[in-house]
Amino acid sequence: MIRKFDETKGLNITKIESQSRFAYAVTDFEDFYDVLNRNDKNGYRGAVIKFYDTDTGKVYTPFEKERNVTYGKPLYFNGYYFFLKGDFNKNTIMLYKYYPGSDTQVVQSFAIDKTELYNLSLMGEGVSVVSQKDFFNCYYPYRISFPLQPNETAVIIRENRVYLEAWFEDGWDSENDRASEDYKFYNKIIIKDFDGNTVSEETGSLYITDDGTVWIS
Repeated sequence: MIRKFDETKGLNITKIESQSRFAYAVTDFEDFYDVLNRNDKNGYRGAVIKFYDTDTGKVYTPFEKERNVTYGKPLYFNGYYFFLKGDFNKNTIMLYKYYPGSDTQVVQSFAIDKTELYNLSLMGEGVSVVSQKDFFNCYYPYRISFPLQPNETAVIIRENRVYLEAWFEDGWDSENDRASEDYKFYNKIIIKDFDGNTVSEETGSLYITDDGTVWIS
């Protein structure tokens, strides 16, 4: 059987991780960093975030569209959906707590001009507001900042540790600019404390299931 949501706009929707009921869509592809660096004198046209209930078919839009406003990918935690709203009219990034069909609640706000917007997103466990460029920065619920190598990406925060994946390649033939017969591409998991000190390192990649279980492959 094919069902329809009560609103069909042709948007690609994505399941929200760690739960099975709701999917979401943001109506534009500009992220916070892109909006900040636009050169359009008229500003950014704006986007909305939508939540799709696969039990009932209802679609929820917690905010109307506004110019110079966009949203980040939501995160599910402890029965609620958390998401970031970037309001460039007010120079503010806001973290919201929401259950579709109820009112939104502001959890925390951040000044845009004091926040690194590159790869600004939410990260578990719990709900952390982080960005990643040359540094890993956490703005909520605690402050963390340490440098990242170009091949490193933080994936999760667990038990006061930051878990990063770092890619490596062995056997690249630089002279001929090609992979040799012994070429190998792989990831390592690097665990750091909140000061950026490496606690452990091992070959592997992280996979997180819908119930929050973390596997190493």
